[in-house]
Amino acid sequence: MLPAEIPPGVQYVTLPGGARTLAYAPTTPAEPVPAARIPVWAKTTALLAPTVGGGIGAASLGLAYAAPGLIALTEALWAAVALIAAGGAALLLARTRRAPASTHITQHITATGLFGRAHGTTHHR
Repeated sequence: MLPAEIPPGVQYVTLPGGARTLAYAPTTPAEPVPAARIPVWAKTTALLAPTVGGGIGAASLGLAYAAPGLIALTEALWAAVALIAAGGAALLLARTRRAPASTHITQHITATGLFGRAHGTTHHR
């Protein structure tokens, strides 16, 4: 194509491979696109995200270090609950049981001689 036949806005360009071809080139420069305003809530969220993530990481690290102690604490609390339950059951049984009637038993045993036969009497009062 002759240079006079090229329509306006089209020109020869050289591609990275070395080939020359026609390409559209606008004659007027493009207007700059105005920068979009970033909302305040988006800025606040972007600034708080690392802080919240760091707090969650620190909390998980603290729980990892505290886990053996927390397990021991729960075991101790369960032991205390079992002790209280056993004590309550013992008190409940002690209060509900009737005291046995007091009975006096008196025995008189007598024997005569070294190999004598023993005789005894029992008295219930």
